[in-house]
Amino acid sequence: MAITDRPLFFLGLLPRLQEMRAKFGRPHWIVVDEAHHLFPGKWERGELAMPKGLDRTMLITVHPGQVNRAILSAVDTVVAVGKSPDATVREFCAGVGISPPEMGHVELEPGEVLLWRRGGEEPSQTVEPPFRVRVLPSRTERHRHVRKYAEGELPPERSFYFRGPQGKLKLRAQNLILFMQLAEGVDDETWMHHLRQGDYSRWFREAIKDDELAGAAERAERLTDISPAESRNMILHAIESRYTLPAAPAMPMPGTDAEDGKAK
Repeated sequence: MAITDRPLFFLGLLPRLQEMRAKFGRPHWIVVDEAHHLFPGKWERGELAMPKGLDRTMLITVHPGQVNRAILSAVDTVVAVGKSPDATVREFCAGVGISPPEMGHVELEPGEVLLWRRGGEEPSQTVEPPFRVRVLPSRTERHRHVRKYAEGELPPERSFYFRGPQGKLKLRAQNLILFMQLAEGVDDETWMHHLRQGDYSRWFREAIKDDELAGAAERAERLTDISPAESRNMILHAIESRYTLPAAPAMPMPGTDAEDGKAK
């Protein structure tokens, strides 16, 4: 959907979500990603579009200053991440039109966020400074864009190419499924050539964006006495264990009818 069409679309969607919540209690939370696209700062209908009593809603954006002021004003808690979380808080305050809390430059440690609970805007009300919070890691491992890397098509410059030691091949794998299929079919010399050069772990880390999968490939790449079959099994098993790949189409067993599966 074009960016210019998103605010109007969301304007029609939000009341339906609120109606569903009023009837059934769900959704418990509404998460609005890329909020600066749905509530742009220069959107004239922003103030009119802001529903009354909007709660249990999370706005996610890398540009808080570009979100409509009417929407920002309803935010009571700011969670800032990244290299300059203090700058994010200041940008938010500028977008709302209030003075930022007293704070210096903040550098977060891995796993930390900067949390600020907005106080009242009256001079008599105390505004508490932001503070660091360490986030508990999820117990469930999640992969973003799993389907894209498993089934989608990476551009040529991010695809993997089996070329072999002499560079005579040019077998392109634009996703993990094709990589596995080609890996099972290339000759041992080609497979081991890329293994010894660390090409598999490099591709997993840089193109697939999966450090753990890259680490599994590196373990196979470091083994000097591993056979082609053993290294294939290690790497292919690592892919299968981390990604839910689409099931292969069912093939009829010999001596059965392909349509109903019954023995002839």
